[in-house]
Amino acid sequence: MKEEREWLVVGIITSSHGVKGELKVKSLSDFSERFTKPGKRWLQIDKEEPILHNLNSGYKKPGKDLFIISLDKIKDKDSAEKLKNYKLLVESDNIPKLEEEEFHLNQLLNLRVKIEQDNKIKIIGEVIDLLNEQNTLLEIKIYENNKNILIPFVKEIIPIIDLKKNFILINPPKGLLEL
Repeated sequence: MKEEREWLVVGIITSSHGVKGELKVKSLSDFSERFTKPGKRWLQIDKEEPILHNLNSGYKKPGKDLFIISLDKIKDKDSAEKLKNYKLLVESDNIPKLEEEEFHLNQLLNLRVKIEQDNKIKIIGEVIDLLNEQNTLLEIKIYENNKNILIPFVKEIIPIIDLKKNFILINPPKGLLEL
């Protein structure tokens, strides 16, 4: 029987770096040790099964949210270039302790999305993915029309996150839900 693990996405591979197989990784974590401390990491593309790698070393690119990492099985530029857009994962039980009201971005996945409309709270969809290029975006599946929309992850648009009750409340600008 296959063991079911839960994963935490900590970064996205954006490109190769140099000729020795190093990778540029966009951080989705507030914990730099995920990219600098050697140990087990997994790579995943789409919904495929994650592949185990060992992080040999890593360092933060000055002034950026990018890390340069070296993985044990990636030894050249060609191998590294094939990993663009792969997610860098750790096991979900490998979560550093958080302060009160802090959370990991991945904890937003599958949360119900609510909106206040006509002085009533209405469930309109659920968070299905996280995208992070320049800014974090939540991909939300809207139940009414079965469309996916992107919502910027900013306090003005997402004022309430309630992990205990499994929902976020959004306050979208006019027209955002109609896109």
